[in-house]
Order: sequence, then C-alpha cells, then structure tokens
Amino acid sequence: MDDEYSVNLRAVSCQAAPCAGCRLQWGDACGVFGIYAPGEDVSRITYFALYALQHRGQESAGIAAWHPLEGMQQHKGMGLAFQVFSEDNLRELQGDVAIGHVRYSTTGNSGIENAQPMFGEARFGPFALGHNGNLVNTHTLREELGSQGGEVPGTSDTAVMAELISRSGADTLEEAIIEMMDVIQGAYSLVFLAPDKVIAVRDPHGVRPLCIGRLNADNWVVASETCALHVIGADFVREVEPGEMVTIDADGLAPTQVIEPTRKACCIFEFIYFARPDSHIYGRSVYMSRQRMGHLLAQQAPVEADLVIPVPESGIPHSMGYAQVSRIPYGEGFIKNRYIHRTFIAPDQRLRELGVKMKLTPLKEAVSGKRLVVVDDSIVRGTTTGPEIQLLRDAGAREIHLRINCPPIKYGCFYGVDTSAGRQELIAARLSVEQIRDHLGADTLEYLNMKNLIAAVGLPKNNFCTACFDNQYPIPIPKELKAAKSGSPPLEDSKEARTEQVPGS
Repeated sequence: MDDEYSVNLRAVSCQAAPCAGCRLQWGDACGVFGIYAPGEDVSRITYFALYALQHRGQESAGIAAWHPLEGMQQHKGMGLAFQVFSEDNLRELQGDVAIGHVRYSTTGNSGIENAQPMFGEARFGPFALGHNGNLVNTHTLREELGSQGGEVPGTSDTAVMAELISRSGADTLEEAIIEMMDVIQGAYSLVFLAPDKVIAVRDPHGVRPLCIGRLNADNWVVASETCALHVIGADFVREVEPGEMVTIDADGLAPTQVIEPTRKACCIFEFIYFARPDSHIYGRSVYMSRQRMGHLLAQQAPVEADLVIPVPESGIPHSMGYAQVSRIPYGEGFIKNRYIHRTFIAPDQRLRELGVKMKLTPLKEAVSGKRLVVVDDSIVRGTTTGPEIQLLRDAGAREIHLRINCPPIKYGCFYGVDTSAGRQELIAARLSVEQIRDHLGADTLEYLNMKNLIAAVGLPKNNFCTACFDNQYPIPIPKELKAAKSGSPPLEDSKEARTEQVPGS
C-alpha cells in the first residue's frame, strides 16, 4: 500500500509507506473544495482552502486539476495538507479548474486507496470526485454493481459513487449525477471535476454544509464551510440548497434542483463542534451560537464556583458564554500542546498510556484550591474526560463541576460521523447522568437540554438532524446496517482523539 502519490490518467508514481494507525471515532467525514478560475493558480488556492478545512479531516489530503493539454492531474497522500503538498507538486498541478479534499474515514479504511479525490472514466470523459458525508446503502449498491460484473475499487462509499457514474450510459456528467442521486441514500456534499467545469451537489436533506463563493468578481468556488472562503479572499454568495446540483463553467453558475427536499436536516453537531467557529451555516455564526449555548447552560445549570475553564480548544466559546452569564471569572485551566498533529511515528506503549498528558497540562497555579466549572462541547465515550478531571484533581482543584453544551449522546450516527460502530461505546447509552458523573469523578455534571440547544442556534428544530440525541433519523437506516454495527467492539480512543486526531490516527 502506498502512502502518497501523484497521478494523471497516463502515469502513476508512488513513494513511502503509511503508519498502521488507530481508527478514530468522533470526527467529521471530510472537507471539500472546488474552484473555477481561469488565469488563477487554482491548485495553490485549493491548497490554502484545504488548510482552512483541515479540522474536517486529517487522514489524507488531495487535489485534482484539469489542464487542456495535460488532462486530469492529481496529487494526494496520507497526512495533513502541509505534509502532503509542496511547492514542487503544487506547481505541477496546472489548469483553470480544480477540486480538493481532506479526509476522515467513516466508510472504508484509512488507506491511500480511499484517499480522495477519486478518478473515474465514463462515455462522456474523465472526472474526479470528492465527498463529505456517508451513504447508508453502500453495501447494497456495491453488491448490485458486483452482480453486473467487475469489482468496485477501494472500500469507500465514494468509490461506489464513482463507479456508478463511470458505468452510466448518460451523455453528460450532469445526467449521470442525476441518475446516481436517484439511487444513493444518505448524507453527501460532493464536488466533481470535469474538463473545464466544476459541479457541486448536496443531498436532499443538506446534512453536511456546502457553500458557494465568488472570487475576484468573475470566478467561482465551492467549499464545505465559509471559513475557507475567507482564507482565499472569496465572498460568500449562498449555500448549495439541499437536493441541488450547481455547474460552474465558462457560462457561470447553472443551478438545477434535482430533488425537492422534504425537510432540511443539517447535522446539529456542525454548530456544537464540527464547523470552525468563524464559519456561518444557515446564515448563523457558529461562534456566536456556541457562546449562546454557554449562556443558556449557565442559566439552566448554575453553580457556585471560583473559575470557569474550557477543555481546549472546542470548549472555549462555550465556556466564555457560561462565564459571561454566570459572572464567574473565565480563565485557563489547561495548557494545550498545539504541536501534536497526525504523525507517521507511533507512540510507544508508555507514551500511549500517558494519553491526555501528551496533549493537556493543568495550570496548577490557576486551579489549585479553586472550585472549577469545566466546560466542554460533548462527551462521547468519556475515556478522556475522566483523566482530564483527574489532572485537575492532582493539580489541587477543590471542586469540579462539569458542564456539557449538548444533550447526552445516546445513539450512533450513520451520516458521516464515525459513532455507528455500536451504541455500547457511547457512555450515555449505558449510564445515567448521575452514573456518568460518578464514573468521571466530577462533583456535579449537567448537560445542555435540547430546548436550549435549539434556542441557542435560533432556528426551528426541524431544520436539524438530532438523531444522536433522540433517535429520530431523518434518512431511514437499513435494518441490516444497524444490526451489523450493533455488536462491534469498542474503538480505541475517545472524543479527544477527534479534536486533534493524534499520533497514529
């Protein structure tokens, strides 16, 4: 298996070898970007957009570009964007159009064969595809394709979509995409690259975000989040609508409503954790929504304390909001090692056992003798929250009151968040709130309730998927998929792994 490669439709070159890393379990399923900008350095712009979207996927990164003489070109590899790309390989990706992808795997293993963008070849010509989301009928589609002859390359749902389009008898890529949308089920935000055009597609429920921006008046970009637009100097235009396909070429922007949405169902965790704080979704500021969650949690679950501290980084805006309303001083209780990134050097057993200590160091001078309110965005398995609390105890904290800015996570996600391996790994599916508090070693524990969570965002609940809290799945989950996942063994790490996707992830 190869760790990194550059490829065009005529040649492949490979180098290095991947780490045998662990699977993660609470990470979003990728970031996508597309650009149509004749005369611009589209690959370099795409690289910086991927850098802004790096929080959405840290397993692999890739860019595909189209050049009228060189054809379809690509470079992708395992690791972070800055590890995969260099001046030399960006310079080789010439063209006027490009797409990019950063990956976190949910369907398909973490290997170079599943890194994206993925190539395909159909009767209308070559194309490349990048995907954020997760299909729920991948297994059925793969079996159907197999029965028609030939194997589907790779193990991801993206490979299945690429194969569906490659085998299409349609005359255009747009027609083939429409055919595909009739048979795929689940969450998907897609970017396609074809000769001289980019196509963006969003599933009928809009589970994962996807937006359109204008660059230098005449050029267009699409991105998973608005934060990528800011980095490259593009202006936000609008979101891709659920069920919509948008073609961008020399004629400009051409939208087509392929499937009329029955209801919107954006993942509520985009507001709680996944999206970068400086992004906007549904026209709402993610940062301000998180602060309001903290405001309402302080009203819902007050406590007498000396200091409000976050679990960095994701707990910071939540804890600032809690401090503002509670009028308890806000401060730092942990120092985070900001230089722990994905690496190809696995920690030895001793370092692995140190766990949280590799990432967080308590500020003894700040917490010793204090009654603390510790604020975090969520608890998934709880296997790092307990050690975090113990670090504070060891540093001399007198009381620890844990406050979580979402309801208890009791159900798995099948739409692009890797918690679908079984409910037994979710601590709130097994224990009551009081049992969780006792297990973690906190003095008190309170979760933000659903009413206040929705109020903090300021949009109707029906606009969101909240299935991980209430078991109300907007897209039906096949019984066999639920059954297949129900007995899976526990995963290797906790929510904290999703925050940085630490060594070996």
